[in-house]
Amino acid sequence: MQAPEGQAAGHPRQGVAQGGAAGTVLQVRAAADGRGPAGGPVPPTLWYKDAILYELHVRTFFDGNGDGTGDFRGLTARLDYLQDLGVTALWLLPFYPSPLADDGYDVADYTAVHPAYGTLGDFKRFLAEAHRRGLRVIIDLVLNHTSRQHRWFQRARRARPGSPWRNFYVWSETPDRYRGVRVIFPDYEEGNWTWDPVAQAYYWHRFYAHQPDLNYENPLVRRAMLRVADFWLRLGVDGFRLDALSYLYEAEGTTCAGLPATHDFVREFRAHVESRYGERVLLAEANEPPAELARYLQGDECHMAFHFPLMPRLFLALAREEARPLEQVLRDAPAIAPACQWAVFLRNHDELSLEMVTPEERAALLDAYAPDPQARVNLGIRRRLAPLLGNDRRRIELAYGLLFSLPGTPVIYYGDEIGMGDNIYLPDRHAVRTPMQWSGGRNAGFSPANPQRLCAPVVVDPAYHYEAVNVEAQLASPDSLLNWMRRLIAVRKGLPALGRGSLELVEADNPRVLAFIRRHGDLAVLVVANLSRYVQGVRLGLGPYRGAIPADAFGGSALPPVGEEPYFLTLGPHGFYWFVLRRPPAGL
Repeated sequence: MQAPEGQAAGHPRQGVAQGGAAGTVLQVRAAADGRGPAGGPVPPTLWYKDAILYELHVRTFFDGNGDGTGDFRGLTARLDYLQDLGVTALWLLPFYPSPLADDGYDVADYTAVHPAYGTLGDFKRFLAEAHRRGLRVIIDLVLNHTSRQHRWFQRARRARPGSPWRNFYVWSETPDRYRGVRVIFPDYEEGNWTWDPVAQAYYWHRFYAHQPDLNYENPLVRRAMLRVADFWLRLGVDGFRLDALSYLYEAEGTTCAGLPATHDFVREFRAHVESRYGERVLLAEANEPPAELARYLQGDECHMAFHFPLMPRLFLALAREEARPLEQVLRDAPAIAPACQWAVFLRNHDELSLEMVTPEERAALLDAYAPDPQARVNLGIRRRLAPLLGNDRRRIELAYGLLFSLPGTPVIYYGDEIGMGDNIYLPDRHAVRTPMQWSGGRNAGFSPANPQRLCAPVVVDPAYHYEAVNVEAQLASPDSLLNWMRRLIAVRKGLPALGRGSLELVEADNPRVLAFIRRHGDLAVLVVANLSRYVQGVRLGLGPYRGAIPADAFGGSALPPVGEEPYFLTLGPHGFYWFVLRRPPAGL
């Protein structure tokens, strides 16, 4: 496979390079397409390995009927924007009927659309239009819990104790069961049990008290959730993000996370989907340590999982201006099945979770990125990407340059492609869930409604005000972050090694520089990133690639070939390179 030449111009950051090469390339983890360890068939296209995933909330994306709330009519009207951006798949946050006490993750009906967002017919039209543009659609499936308003819970609390209907949820006469299991939202909940006066019993909840956990020991629950999956798969969705996947089962003396029974059900769920619908993707949301997380990616459970351990260490590397945190997590990455894939992200709709770091690392991250206590929530930071990085364009570009080149499928959170800000004075995680900023006009172009009717206030912080930070203005500016992102996505899509390739860490004599090679077939891409705010020089050990000619993936310019000595590069502050390593023509 030959490397693409002359792709979109405008490399994120240029530096100075000169030749020579020798040294060692450290093999970290190989990944090749094939059959999973269980011997099952690999999906025919593995499209998710080459995907660019875009996360959005229908509620805050675009208002199509002028009532102040985003809806499917509005989302459908903005599909051309998403297609032009270059993303290939959409992940929709929950849009089901809900009291919205947790922004839709408190589901009241799994097989309908919230009236504020439109009708099931509106969803079908959206899905057809997305597919017509080549955009796949993944939807959130909240397996772990429902709203207290769900008819299942209302039936359960009134049913006879011990009956199958009562046992749709997890009940106890005392709050003493599963002692020691951590509370996920310590800022809002004191424990995991809440008294229900109707049932005259306590019910179990891993999240908010208004979200009782379903009881997966009950076969009726398992069958009900399979029917929910059937409903949406028959409509044509391309997969599910399985929310809070690790908390489906409970057992005394455990952390009630990632239990063997949970993995048994996920395998059952996967087999059910594949046998009836073929290639549909399951994306695990499980905030667990690497080894536990990798258990979902052994070929017979999920196709993808969010790489929670990687994300905070990327921010730690940026804060410390050193490569070690990233090198360590990459070296320690557990093996996953060849057909499986990590989903990598910088920010999303929740807080920047700091659960997968040490207490010392957590303290350092909070000091660096959330000195204002108002920006903190639970064990994390409720900020968008641009405010986290001080609205520093170079740091933002570097973060994306790493996101799009590290192993995994990159996920972009809506609005981050234009550098949207946040509002940390809104409650909970609503700080990062404000309306998309389309223009400098009324309500940021999100809605023509009375500003007081908006589902959430638009950002008016001076540094991120919608009059300055919006799609319309950035489309008109060739050097805007949005147009830079479009170029980055276009180049990434032309380099299959960044989606499907193995990872080889490259020895570098400068601890502030991270270097690695992504290889797939005959295509090898060298990635070099300067984590420092200052200019850095680095010598790279590229011995196995002696004779190769590094060519800039963004502009096509060729550098001197790799020689006998370590290859020397100079990088600007927070600069990075993607080089395609080309073999010289025969006879030269």
